Amino acid sequence: MKFVVMKFGGTSVEDAVAIARTARIVAHRRSQGVLPIVVVSAMAKVTDQLITAAHAAGRGDRAGALAISARLRHRHHDTARKLLADSQSSTATPSIVEFSEWIDKKFESLDEIFRGLSAVGELTARTSDMVVSFGEQLSSRMVAAGFAATGLAAVHVDAKQCIVTDAQHGRAIPIDALIEKRLEEFVLPLLKEKKLPVMGGFIGATEDGVTTTLGRGGSDFTAALVGGGLNASVIEIWTDVNGIMTADPRICPDALRVKTISFEEAAELAYFGAKVLHPATILPAVQKNIPVAVLNSRNPGNEGTRITAMASHCRSPFKSIAVKKRLTIIDVVASRMLMSHGYLKSIFDVFDKHKCAVDMVSTSEVSVSLTVDSNERLPEISADLSKVADVKYEGRKALICMVGEDIRGQNGIAAQVFQAIRHVNVRMISQGASEINMSFMIEEDDVEEAVRSLHAAFFQDPDPDVFDVEARVSTVTVEGAVK
Repeated sequence: MKFVVMKFGGTSVEDAVAIARTARIVAHRRSQGVLPIVVVSAMAKVTDQLITAAHAAGRGDRAGALAISARLRHRHHDTARKLLADSQSSTATPSIVEFSEWIDKKFESLDEIFRGLSAVGELTARTSDMVVSFGEQLSSRMVAAGFAATGLAAVHVDAKQCIVTDAQHGRAIPIDALIEKRLEEFVLPLLKEKKLPVMGGFIGATEDGVTTTLGRGGSDFTAALVGGGLNASVIEIWTDVNGIMTADPRICPDALRVKTISFEEAAELAYFGAKVLHPATILPAVQKNIPVAVLNSRNPGNEGTRITAMASHCRSPFKSIAVKKRLTIIDVVASRMLMSHGYLKSIFDVFDKHKCAVDMVSTSEVSVSLTVDSNERLPEISADLSKVADVKYEGRKALICMVGEDIRGQNGIAAQVFQAIRHVNVRMISQGASEINMSFMIEEDDVEEAVRSLHAAFFQDPDPDVFDVEARVSTVTVEGAVK
């Protein structure tokens, strides 16, 4: 059997129209002789609203939390009514009344949690996971019902039965061996019967059944775990853009779609700010050498971006420019101790203690500069670092990451990059650690100017084997005709 995992993001299941469009995409895949497993995110913006409601309840604002819940309940009811109004399957599809009753029961459970939170006045990581998991629980049931209403043999699978994790709430670590075993138990039999499994992404559970989540963007991770566990032929990430672009089209309207890119390059882009993929998505695919395709549910005819083990040769030095904002630079200065044995370890032990990831590191004779993307524990981190050195930090910084194959092997590439942004103040630089990544820090206010300048310098003569040059040509032609 040939399996394909199809993950659909929040905008692909945001309402009845989007779910119907998604159903047509899945039906087309089935008509091609492959067996899809569908993984879905919560409906667009639902997770953010659940988080807002949970925090409101945690600080005692019960009315505010329940008001958000009521709006979400109405939205899910409205979507369900539209999906099931013209059901083509009387046996496999729940009636509107049955499904509405199920939605009400879910929201009654959610409201009970909010009432309890407001009474206790404390939001724990475990309770937060329980609250935000409702988004995927609701969307996956609704998508399965909507698919069945169109005649697809869809069956809902509870992700908590399959995605087994540790108990690290908010960013749980999957247990691969158990996931593979559970997929063989709960999903494989459905595929053998030519059924269409539909499950929520992002959520999992411990071996004891306690709800966990994989972190924001974790639905991509779920898709990769399912694809790896079932040895899928491809993992498809369906979103609302045509694939990985050479830059953010909102900054560079002439940005190009990247046709093909390597796992390593895509992982770098994902970590350093590209919103199309979750950074961890790539890992299970790399381990099993499963290609990943990034596709657009609003434009399913587009070929998207294909991510494979080996990068295609590209005559352009870079494939894409990513941006990561809201960073803080921490300068640790101790002129007498910098070269002392164990000094750097003592610095990084502080970040380890506070579970704070470091993006970039730069050292000089008297200081160590580091960048972090979270200000949550900054006062505590600063206090601990102050025990061994003088500390100062600067916020509102951004990291520009330029990714391409064998950057280190191309003479003069750094000179070209910094010539292109000679009018922008560069705060930190990192290249030597990676052959495919050149990164530097600038002020947030300079991001758009820097990205546009870099894009103009390096993507004026793009390689047509790697980039969708025809799209740029057709856009220019249309604009010329309009003028």
